[in-house]
Amino acid sequence: MSHSAALSETSADRSLLAAALGNVFFAEALFDTLPDVVFFVKGMQAEYLVVNHTLVARCGLADKAALLGRTASDIFPSEFAASYKAQDQRVLSTGIDIHDQLELHLYPNRAPGWCVTHKIVLRDRAGGIAGMAGISRDLAMPDKNHPVYKRVAAAAHFIHDHYDQPLQIAELARLAALSVAQLERYFQRIFSLNPRQMIIKTRLDAASAMLAGQHSITEIAAACGYHDHSAFTRQFKATVGVTPRAYRQLLHAG
Repeated sequence: MSHSAALSETSADRSLLAAALGNVFFAEALFDTLPDVVFFVKGMQAEYLVVNHTLVARCGLADKAALLGRTASDIFPSEFAASYKAQDQRVLSTGIDIHDQLELHLYPNRAPGWCVTHKIVLRDRAGGIAGMAGISRDLAMPDKNHPVYKRVAAAAHFIHDHYDQPLQIAELARLAALSVAQLERYFQRIFSLNPRQMIIKTRLDAASAMLAGQHSITEIAAACGYHDHSAFTRQFKATVGVTPRAYRQLLHAG
C-alpha cells in the first residue's frame, strides 16, 4: 500500500472512530492523572465545561462540580479574573490559538507557580468556533543529563547573576560556546524555556519577592533590569495578569 493510500485509510478510520465515540471528552480521564498539568474545555462564554482534578485542587475547590458552568470571574480574585477572561475572549473572538505563553499564577495559598500555557480553538463541523481547550503545564526541573547541560547552564547562571543588567542573547550564546540557534534549541530542551523566557522569569521571580516587602515599584523595576517603571509594569501584567501594585495588594491580603 502506498503512503498516500495509507493516509487515506487512516483518515477514514479517524472519522469512523469520531462518529462512534460516546464521549468526545475522553482526554479528561487522561489529564486527571497529571498533577503538573491543568486542563480545561470552555464554551463560548468562557465557562468551564470540562476540567481535570489538578485545576480543581489549584482553585481550592472540593470537586469538579464546583467549577463546571462557571467562569474565571466566579473563581479567581477579580484582578486575575479580568485578565484570564480577556485572554479567553480573544481566543474565542479571533480564532487565534495561544502557544508557549509563559505565565506566573498565584495559587490559593498565595504561593507563586510558573507554567507554560497553550489554548486552542474548538470548531464545529461547519468550521465555526464552538469553544476552546487549554492546558497550563508547570515548568519542569532542568534536564541535567543532557550532553550540553553544563554549557547551557553557564548561560543560565549568567542570567541569574546579572538579571539587573541589559542581557543580549548573542552574549549568552558566546558564553555557552554555541550559536544563537543552538542556544535557543538547547535551552528549550533542558529548561522548557527559551532564553528570553528565562530572562523574564528570573527578573519577575526577583520582582515578585521584592513586592512582598516595602520597596517602591520604581525601585523594584530598576533592581530587576527594567529601564523604567512603565516597561516593568507592562511585562509584569503581560506575564502575571495583574499590575505589580495589584499583585502586592493580593500578597498582603493573604
